[in-house]
Amino acid sequence: MVVTSHAALGASGHQTGVWFEELTTPYYIFRDAGAQVDITSIEGGKIPVDPRSVQHSDEDPKSVQRFLKDRPAMNDLEHSRKITSVSVDGYDAVFIPGGHGVMWDMPNSTPLQRLILRAWSDGKVVASVCHGPASLTGVRNPDGTPFVKGKKISAFTDSEEEAAGLTKTVPFLLETRLRDEGAIYEKGENFKPFMVRDGRLLTGQNPQSSALVAQEVLSVLTNDGHAK
Repeated sequence: MVVTSHAALGASGHQTGVWFEELTTPYYIFRDAGAQVDITSIEGGKIPVDPRSVQHSDEDPKSVQRFLKDRPAMNDLEHSRKITSVSVDGYDAVFIPGGHGVMWDMPNSTPLQRLILRAWSDGKVVASVCHGPASLTGVRNPDGTPFVKGKKISAFTDSEEEAAGLTKTVPFLLETRLRDEGAIYEKGENFKPFMVRDGRLLTGQNPQSSALVAQEVLSVLTNDGHAK
């Protein structure tokens, strides 16, 4: 799992980071299936969590409550490995959770772009959810074409961003950027589970889609004979 290290919501004065449930739900879907899950981030160290995504109460999603009580998992969150210290060798999939922080530090991360291209060329699964597919923008194939061009992709919609009141806060609108780079963008209802699979590329529209994407990752790995 590759997670954002960016904690500021533009110039709004508010904090952001990873949307916690987009990390915790897939994390336990993978772990409970017997997979090894390693958490990395763009800068390494403590991963910022969007304060709007955790209440520290019974109102939190079950996976969030479980993660907060999981000392080894929380330690990984506090002391994540920097992406430049990680190789895709030995892994079957790369999973990128969202959260608005992704919009700032992932689109221009050369180490992440290299990791995504290496994972893809090695036949691994690349999966992401909500704002996570911002990590795919700016990635270029060896021939210079956008990585997303001609690929079916879903991500947080422009209308969902508008509903969140953040269209003027984020550096770009993700749906628009993906379309501009030639992606075959697909979406369902706002804030309802929806995901798209294009071969080994799996993407979900919003936080409500994180479980769908994680389960599909396991399905692809199992059917391809790579699941551990």
